Amino acid sequence: MSKLAVVLFNLGGPDGPEAVKPFLENLFKDPAIIGLPGFLRLPLAKLIATRREETAKANYAIMGGASPLLPETTRQAAALQEALSAARPDLTVRVFIAMRYWKPFADQTAKEVAAFAPDDLVLLPLYPQFSTTTTGSSLKDWARAYRGPGRPHTVCCYPEAQGLAEAHARAISQIWLKAGRPADVRLLFSAHGLPQKVVDGGDPYQVQVEATARAIAARVPELTDWSICYQSRVGPLKWLGPSTVDAVRQAAADGKGVLICPVAFVSEHVETLVELDHEYAVLAKELGVSPYLRAPTPTTDASLIDSFVQASLEALERGPGAAPFGPWLCPPSHGKCACQGKAGGA
Repeated sequence: MSKLAVVLFNLGGPDGPEAVKPFLENLFKDPAIIGLPGFLRLPLAKLIATRREETAKANYAIMGGASPLLPETTRQAAALQEALSAARPDLTVRVFIAMRYWKPFADQTAKEVAAFAPDDLVLLPLYPQFSTTTTGSSLKDWARAYRGPGRPHTVCCYPEAQGLAEAHARAISQIWLKAGRPADVRLLFSAHGLPQKVVDGGDPYQVQVEATARAIAARVPELTDWSICYQSRVGPLKWLGPSTVDAVRQAAADGKGVLICPVAFVSEHVETLVELDHEYAVLAKELGVSPYLRAPTPTTDASLIDSFVQASLEALERGPGAAPFGPWLCPPSHGKCACQGKAGGA
């Protein structure tokens, strides 16, 4: 039987308090995050990690001391392996996980994939929208690490994948119904932010986030008041806006409650469980925003897993190279997606 390896990519997260500082160092020493020469970037990464360590530890303490991202991704990998094996019983399928900034790193996963000796590899990021800072960085890291066999097929992005939109829409509808169908609620699609200069340089992330939001909103017609916002800003640079904080403040000024959908996340982690569920919830309470609701991430929603199956099989059938899954093609003005050969790993 032919062997198929699927590699799922994500950021990773510390698995205990002692891992917080090295995780932060790994994050900030990535040239895709801080675009300085190495002799400046590496000491700066250590400095930032030292300054942010205690705050980050406090955030992870809210979640029990560790990130839930690896357990969540492990559940997704198991669900995808089972579904893919059922869809293609003629293949021997194994799904692997490669994290960017904490274990399992690409080097470790590359050895495991090489030992499996696949005939084909599908590289599948768990970032629905492509960015040079996420998918691009992960694909470059994988290209550096992997020297094993197999034809590589890259799914560079899937911002309008049907299963992704359906999974988010179902989560939104369930939370809204559970809250009693409140009328004066604004749906906020909150995505992790990026410096404006990254997007101005051709990164397609913003336009892809907008496409995902439109696809989801079309499936929840009862919530016509919606907007997009960006969270997790760090540093002095201008970032994409409006910020989620400003969007919550605007809802308060307009006399609206909010329902937040983490539009750029497919699993729970610190940005959802701490920022959205604690920090912004406290802000909303202080401002009198009621209700304050948050839809969960899709994680192992059957529609999302089905999209992963379809994306993997479509990539396998089209042959080696990088391409999006679903009705998407990056416009020329946002040409740094991997499908245009400018940002990592075919």
